[in-house]
Amino acid sequence: MRKISMLMVISSTIILLTGCQFGNDQNEESITLYSERHYDTDQMLYDLFEETYGIQVNVISDEADKLISRLQNEGSDTEADLLMIADAGRLERAKSLDLFQSVESEILNEQIPESYRDEQGFWYGLTKRARVFVYHPDRVQISDLSTYEDLTHPKWKGRIVTRSATNIYTQSLMASMIAIKGEQEARLWAEGLVANFARDPQGNDRDQAKAVVSGIADLAIMNTYYIGRMLHSSDPYEVEVAQTIRIFFPNQDTTGTHVNVSGAGVTKYAKNKENAMKLLEFLSSEVAQRAFADANFEYPVNPDVAPNALLSSWGTFVAQDMILSNLGIHSSKATLILNEIGWK
Repeated sequence: MRKISMLMVISSTIILLTGCQFGNDQNEESITLYSERHYDTDQMLYDLFEETYGIQVNVISDEADKLISRLQNEGSDTEADLLMIADAGRLERAKSLDLFQSVESEILNEQIPESYRDEQGFWYGLTKRARVFVYHPDRVQISDLSTYEDLTHPKWKGRIVTRSATNIYTQSLMASMIAIKGEQEARLWAEGLVANFARDPQGNDRDQAKAVVSGIADLAIMNTYYIGRMLHSSDPYEVEVAQTIRIFFPNQDTTGTHVNVSGAGVTKYAKNKENAMKLLEFLSSEVAQRAFADANFEYPVNPDVAPNALLSSWGTFVAQDMILSNLGIHSSKATLILNEIGWK
């Protein structure tokens, strides 16, 4: 019921906002979107785009790596016009595999800051996620918390949980450490963090929060939007977990909190390039960004859209000052180091 109620509110908001922002250009055209995302809000936005522009959106959903492989195998025969992936590292990988084409749009450049899009226009970020600390307030004092680097201190021995080395969130966090600190220091950081794990990495971000509440660990590293989704979950235990934990944005006095994006790019062999760009522009508009923020608890990339009230209640934070293409550039090295140092 929580989920249904939330979507009804978002739907009503979208209808009210779009009444004054978009026209109706019925032309019975279509585009094909390959997407890793799987949220009800996204489909609502595609439906709204169809109603507004008369352009049907055909969505093919799968895991990011499978969609990338599919595009590679299909080559010029692909029907895909857009590829949407939930990680800048994978977006950069798709670019390196020559799966995107560069596009230029004044609207996209106005609505998406430079740091959240490819400098050559191959891909554009659409939502942001911050990778933060969550902790149990009975076992961790806020004064104990500071930086990602501090998690290697012996005081955290057996107290930390996070995702596995095969997870893209882990790989991108490691890639950011390489970009900031260099390979050697990043390796030492990863070794120190592994030494303080409460258990071998397992499960998704929700499972890390549950491990903290159940007493397996005292602190977890996870993405902010999972916390919002857990608070609005139909599972009472997930709600309880999210209400129990507290959030901390690390590295506020140094390099900033690690931020990643969910984004998309026009495919190299897109048969409907102009319409694909229209969808990108629409998804970065205030209407779509408001829906992403309120229904999925992601941070908007559009600077004219404020975060959801829940996220705003956590306070503002300083993000890593980094061009996100660095996450892709250092991704292979990050994965290699994680495997070498025993991050399972």
